[in-house]
Amino acid sequence: MHPDDDEDGGGFDVDDWSRLKAFAGRVATLDDVQARRAVFALADTLDPRPLDMALPQPVIWWEEDGEQAAVAIQAEAHLNTEGETMEVLGLILPDGEGAVALLDDVDLVDDTDPTWRDLVSRAVDSADD
Repeated sequence: MHPDDDEDGGGFDVDDWSRLKAFAGRVATLDDVQARRAVFALADTLDPRPLDMALPQPVIWWEEDGEQAAVAIQAEAHLNTEGETMEVLGLILPDGEGAVALLDDVDLVDDTDPTWRDLVSRAVDSADD
């Protein structure tokens, strides 16, 4: 376990998600990821910059296995080699794991959203089993 993690391993539930620390104001480096201040650091992109959005931010992430509750703690925009803008989020899942998603693959919600609350509760309950 990382020394900065809480007893819960860095995860969250519906009542304590806002304690997650945001990584904002600059683009993350590999050192930031290794120090667990950021979820990702992208290489081989052009014009990296932080996205202007309030963080931490509850989200519903639409991934291959369906929808999943998460909290965005990092938001950056990068140009790929074709010159297309990628808006990328660093997510923390209820179990404390990190994930990377495109902004297009998430719904921004607030912590009163019943679907988000249910997804968080189910993830926390399955982790307790």
